[in-house]
Amino acid sequence: MRATTLHAPRDIRLSEVPDAAVELPTDAVVRVLAGCICGSDLWPYRGENDITEGATIGHECVGVVEEVGADVRSFGVGDVVVVPFCHCDNTCVHCRAGVQSACTNLGVTRSGQAELARVTQADGSLVAVPGASDGDVDEELLPSLLALSDVMPTGWHAAVSAGVTQGGTAVVVGDGAVGLCGVLAASVMGAEQVVALSRHQPRQDIARAFGATHVVAGRGDEALEAVREITGGVGADAVLECVGTDQAMRTAFDVARPGSTVGFVGVPHGVELPIRRMFSKNVGLAGGMAPVRRYLPQLLDLVGSREIDPGLVFDLTLPLADVAEGYRAMDERRAVKVMLRP
Repeated sequence: MRATTLHAPRDIRLSEVPDAAVELPTDAVVRVLAGCICGSDLWPYRGENDITEGATIGHECVGVVEEVGADVRSFGVGDVVVVPFCHCDNTCVHCRAGVQSACTNLGVTRSGQAELARVTQADGSLVAVPGASDGDVDEELLPSLLALSDVMPTGWHAAVSAGVTQGGTAVVVGDGAVGLCGVLAASVMGAEQVVALSRHQPRQDIARAFGATHVVAGRGDEALEAVREITGGVGADAVLECVGTDQAMRTAFDVARPGSTVGFVGVPHGVELPIRRMFSKNVGLAGGMAPVRRYLPQLLDLVGSREIDPGLVFDLTLPLADVAEGYRAMDERRAVKVMLRP
């Protein structure tokens, strides 16, 4: 099969690799209808994460079930499914507690930017798209369905973890696809003021379309002063940290009001927590890797009813053969998020 492989920093290729296959009775193989590039893929692409030369990359996809293992009971060949990036049995003690991203049988999609992907816990992980079969899926819905494999549930998890409430103020740090989906989540959850920190016009436009009531273009002290002005000097009731850098985390805690919570979903890189501020202001920290399967049924209903359209984060669609250009476009911030079609 054709699959995206990473060989060295900024050396991304479309290669011929062995087909994804059923290896365990709980597995399924999915033919990818659409995959995409994630902001977290840029860390190894830039050489900031360790690289295994020639390894496949890509953890987000929507597709059609091609084959199932002997123990798979809930899905069959031809089913159109959303594939959560983190696979779970959805029955273990952690899954039952709503932390499917810490499943005792955790797996991860490893070839979402490819023609085929293996799902290690098919029954617990996959969610079927209502009314779709044999690859017959509403093309208008496809971008939003793809967003449900990672970025929309991750933005939702940030909002849940931060404790966004009806009538409150939420500040979103980060204007990538996850941050923008965090804006959408906070808006859907009823926040009266949703403040997006963004310095890029196309991303600001999406943030407003997703319900941002305010857009702040500054960073650091400038962002802090703007949020103080918006909140009458109080600070944010909930803060969504969707980047993962030390600067983003510092900003998140700076704008948080006493007694609030920072919900973090950005993969941490070099973050040092401001423990003294957390202690003196009673500001909490919650979040982590999103338990996608926990949120998928609700979010799929919202997408199916057209109440949300997270697919707007995809502002560039390319054939899989042009995946290297997709990485360049996101690395250079010429695109928010790139969809890939095999």
